[in-house]
Amino acid sequence: MVPAIYGETSHLDTPELWRGKSIEEIVDYRYSLVRGCFRANVSDAQTGSRLVDTLQEVAMSTKPADSELSLEKKPVNRISFSENSQPFGPSAPMKDFRPSGNITVDQRIEKAFYDSDLKAADAIFSLYRQGVLFSRLEKAFSVGVFGEKKKRKLVPTRWSITALDSTLSLRLMDEIKDYETIDEYRVFAMTNLDNVYVAILTPEKWKFEWIEAWHSGTAWNKFGSKPEMIGDFEGYWGRKTYAKPGGCYYSTRLAVSEYLSRVRKQAGAIMLREIHPGYILPVGVWNVRESIRSLLLGDYRSFDTFGQALEFACSNFLISKKYWIENSELLKQSMQQKRITDF
Repeated sequence: MVPAIYGETSHLDTPELWRGKSIEEIVDYRYSLVRGCFRANVSDAQTGSRLVDTLQEVAMSTKPADSELSLEKKPVNRISFSENSQPFGPSAPMKDFRPSGNITVDQRIEKAFYDSDLKAADAIFSLYRQGVLFSRLEKAFSVGVFGEKKKRKLVPTRWSITALDSTLSLRLMDEIKDYETIDEYRVFAMTNLDNVYVAILTPEKWKFEWIEAWHSGTAWNKFGSKPEMIGDFEGYWGRKTYAKPGGCYYSTRLAVSEYLSRVRKQAGAIMLREIHPGYILPVGVWNVRESIRSLLLGDYRSFDTFGQALEFACSNFLISKKYWIENSELLKQSMQQKRITDF
């Protein structure tokens, strides 16, 4: 993807810089990028080709490189949306692509690229811990920069994003399971892009649930007469099947595990999202990840009992407490299951 303008353009493709931006601003950023498309074999990440080698070099750069993009025909003048990846702007078959200036390669990523025995999971976690942005890791992962040489592949964007969210959160979860649990119920609440986010952290060993409720008139419930709710959960030992809500489940799990790693505590996490009609277009799981990160950087309310925490949490929603409980496994457990400390 190449902007048709000169100057500082890194914000056009860096979701970490989009906090607080409106949907209109985000769409404008993405519409400013023209996408060139070409076919490649997934194994070109191992064997190499001129285009793939160039894309890998660009993906390892410290900042966007000046580039020339030649297209076979005029780009289709539309923008595509997905709940998994950020929007994509006008696109057309690509004739040629080449950087027009010098590329300054990030030596941290370059080192991982040339280590042909380093597993992809180890590479991305090491770079993440060194402060490399998630969006940069996702692009590099997508073009086959990481992993053992004989196993490297080109990966679709949506797979790349979820693979990173899942892998990084699993590594962090392994660490936080060694920490003491929090000693109170914590409830965080925030609204962003007409989405209401609520986190209920419980004084228990790790468990996690993500539920999202789409009101009528929203992107995934345009013609429904009532809110549609979908969610999934995992216990202390994690899960082996793909979560029903898709990528948002894993991006939220990463943001929660980041918070617990930062405060060096362990907790149960019940994460709730209510989507209102003002969220007119899906803009990608980055929105959920960055929203939950912002949510958990904010203040929280402390409670002594789960009942008090749940009452406050549900006071932020239009949907009643009854329906959240009906669609939540962990809420049911917390309300019905007695704990040793209750006696």
